[in-house]
Amino acid sequence: MISNFRLHALGLSLLIGVAAVPAAHAQASISSAGSGSTEDRVTTLERISNAQSQLLQQLQQQLSDTQNDIDSLRGEIQQNTYQLNQVVDRQKQLYQQIDTLSSNSAATSAANGADNSQAAAASTSTPDTSSAGQVGTQTGDVNKDYNAAVDLVLKQNKPDDAMVALQAWVKKYPDSTYQPNANFWLGQLYYNKGQKDDAAYYFATVVKNYPKSPKSAEALLKIGVIMKDKNQLDKAKAVWQQVIQLYPNTPSAKAAQKALAE
Repeated sequence: MISNFRLHALGLSLLIGVAAVPAAHAQASISSAGSGSTEDRVTTLERISNAQSQLLQQLQQQLSDTQNDIDSLRGEIQQNTYQLNQVVDRQKQLYQQIDTLSSNSAATSAANGADNSQAAAASTSTPDTSSAGQVGTQTGDVNKDYNAAVDLVLKQNKPDDAMVALQAWVKKYPDSTYQPNANFWLGQLYYNKGQKDDAAYYFATVVKNYPKSPKSAEALLKIGVIMKDKNQLDKAKAVWQQVIQLYPNTPSAKAAQKALAE
């Protein structure tokens, strides 16, 4: 469409240039027509007038075509703007759903913490906290502490200790590039324990705080799985559609397409 506009503009400039030549010629002809007969002068003037009329019609047609192209471009811009606004609105709705889910998860975690405190106070036995204290201790080396926390899952098969270590690590090193991975690990560990609200909280943290992380697409996919597990099928579908739109051609997008098909 833009190329058509340029062609019309070029044609317009050429026509103006062409029109200038006959006009100059007409003036010369008029000035030189005085030596001829009256009939010759009238014929010359009519020929010049007809040529100028044709050029004027061509110029008007070119202007009309150019205006049509401008109107068409304006319509395309308006349509693209409308579609972009729709995408932005869908993303806002998704983030609002994630915020709501995260708030509910935080409230659930606080309630569970209060219940656990009351149960510990009422218990007559003294729990062994030495292991938990060692697990939560950070050496100050961000890489070493992260690897130690992950090893509790991968090598030692101690998911509860890993959760304690990862939570301590997340608080200790908030600026680390491993933050998306650590939060994703926590989400997965809570999901494996059946604490899906807590899992959704950590997955949502990855999506909201680290949208460019490779883990973001998988975390958003997991949120859809949690919503499906809670029988919130409409929300699950909306989340999976967002995975496909925001992270196309990724394994998570393919998994979301498969989930929608099922």
